[in-house]
Amino acid sequence: MDDPRYPLSWPPGWRRTRADDRTRAKFGMRTGAANSYGVNAINRVSVAEAVGRVRHELRLMGVDESELHISTNLVLRSDGNPRSDRGEPGDPGAAVYWTQRKKSQCMAIDIYDRVADNLAALAATLEALRAIERHGGAFVMERAFTGFAALPASIKKPWREVLQFGRSGEPLSTKLTEDSIDAHYKRLAKVRHPEAGGKLEDFLELVEARDEALLEVSHS
Repeated sequence: MDDPRYPLSWPPGWRRTRADDRTRAKFGMRTGAANSYGVNAINRVSVAEAVGRVRHELRLMGVDESELHISTNLVLRSDGNPRSDRGEPGDPGAAVYWTQRKKSQCMAIDIYDRVADNLAALAATLEALRAIERHGGAFVMERAFTGFAALPASIKKPWREVLQFGRSGEPLSTKLTEDSIDAHYKRLAKVRHPEAGGKLEDFLELVEARDEALLEVSHS
């Protein structure tokens, strides 16, 4: 079985950030217990520190160490954590997969140009979601994590078919642009959204199809 930690295993349906659109983050090293995951332009966060933050946040959420996997394009050390002495990979994205209450969940970020910063952003996001739970929003947090669950591999139709652009190989009746994709998505979301009486799996399929279509347009 392939190791999900290396190379990067990006969740199906999650939109990727184009290399030209990635930005430089300023997540800093923590210098004291009172420090949050803030910015520090001088002492930039290391891969080891960022990995530790992700693991720490998930532990506070009650996730067992054996039930989480951090995935990047950094070669693994002997202890299974990503190395930080090989330079930045071409794709600096980072993802984390875990199981909680028998549910498989995941989160991925690739908006920054360093693996360490994308890992730190994952930790900061998890910290923010924990704050929701602390303030009485356990139900809201559970609903939020619904969007982080990886789609089963069996739910996979061509995006053209899902968005009703026609079947693969057939000429498009509408010019494929970001606006036309968005129009198809919004029209179908009115029916498929759970709050409109649709099924969650059908709505997630629609979201995945939209993201795949937008990715194809961005590369054309």
